[in-house]
Amino acid sequence: MSNGTAQAIPATPAFGRDFLADWRPEDATFWETTGKRIAWRTLTITTLSLILSFATWFVMSAVVVRLGGIGFKFSEMELFWLTAMPGLAGGSLRLMHMFLVPIFGTRKVVAVATVAKLLPCLGLGFAVMNPETPFWVFLVLAFLAGFGGGDFSSYMPSTSIFFPKRLQGTALGIQAGLGNFGVSLTQFVTPWIVSFAVAGGLFGGSQTFTKGVKTSQIWLQNAAFWYVPFLIVLGVLAWFQLRSVPVKASFREQLDIFKNKHTWFCTVTYVMTFGSFSGLSAAFPLLIKTVYGKFPDAPDPLTYAWIGPLIGSAMRVLSGPLTDKWGGAIFTQLCGIGLIIGASILGFGGLLTPTSLDQFPAFVWVMLGLFFCTGIGNAATFRQYPVIFSHSPRQGAGVIGFTAAIAAYGPFLFSTLIGWSKTSLGSGKPFFIGLMAFCAIATAINWWFYTRKGCEKPS
Repeated sequence: MSNGTAQAIPATPAFGRDFLADWRPEDATFWETTGKRIAWRTLTITTLSLILSFATWFVMSAVVVRLGGIGFKFSEMELFWLTAMPGLAGGSLRLMHMFLVPIFGTRKVVAVATVAKLLPCLGLGFAVMNPETPFWVFLVLAFLAGFGGGDFSSYMPSTSIFFPKRLQGTALGIQAGLGNFGVSLTQFVTPWIVSFAVAGGLFGGSQTFTKGVKTSQIWLQNAAFWYVPFLIVLGVLAWFQLRSVPVKASFREQLDIFKNKHTWFCTVTYVMTFGSFSGLSAAFPLLIKTVYGKFPDAPDPLTYAWIGPLIGSAMRVLSGPLTDKWGGAIFTQLCGIGLIIGASILGFGGLLTPTSLDQFPAFVWVMLGLFFCTGIGNAATFRQYPVIFSHSPRQGAGVIGFTAAIAAYGPFLFSTLIGWSKTSLGSGKPFFIGLMAFCAIATAINWWFYTRKGCEKPS
């Protein structure tokens, strides 16, 4: 299938029983009688799995803000490195995941990827119970948390070939938006789940958490351990309930997307949208702690950090149907303009070099505005790509996987660059000035090729 089209293919031994015998989502009769039920069942299972993928991918961002309070002596830059490593791994693994579905099929990829996340969850749970655990162990576990980040680049291309073009914006918006909700889930649940002994202390004893002159008992291992039973259940469910679309392509055939200039333009715009969403999600808790944590009665980062990813996730879901109706390009354009404004406020204002806690509410509102824009942009770009590559659904799916892989380096880039900016240049302001400039370039590309009247690929 080097031409990248999804055709009706018999379930020959070359495909195996994992693969559906026939798949024609653009055929209205086939869709209503057969395809719709299978597609939505697949979307449900893979989306639930993707929620846990994002949650485990970002679990370190919720844990790091508690490590110092229970006795770990890591520097500020070391903590930023721990939030960065899942992004480095997630982006690298997405480069691998983008090729997997056309080779192995949806069923095997989703089931194995779900179970693989048990390793970082179990490892992190045991590591936080011993204050003598060295930094390099946490660094390795942070990298392994990137297993959850890699999944996106196989799950989303899989979804794109299960649905007809007219519903791809909605389906991808639902899956990506609810998947992104996993970031808020881990940051919202962590403060609660670590506050008591699960199953009567079966999963380990408590640690003494110190904040200022106050102490309390927490069970930080719960932040990682509570995912384990859900991962097992979803892994089994994926293995027995999912099937695969008969779209096969070798590794070499899939490389044809890199010959198309629009692959690279789409990558730039998705780095602007999802790269910013994932990067800000990873850095937001630690940014609150390091910028506003020096004041008396400083805010708990996890009280506020989960709200940003929640807004971004919700807007990705809500914007999907709108992009199906009016196209994705105009919404990507609006997203870019919003990000430029928000980044300029942080880059040139005083919210990152505060003189009192009175500036904290404004800082939070600007950050939430950035998340709002990224959610709209994430839905819009994923509506654009299948349209831009409408001549080849398989290529369109591949581009979704590749752009998602590069954008998944967001947590790594944002965390390391913000950490470097703060420790070397005195504040995070230079980073946000750079972000503003990058968003301006990405927005210009989107306008010229995909938005303006007479553009090359209206989408």
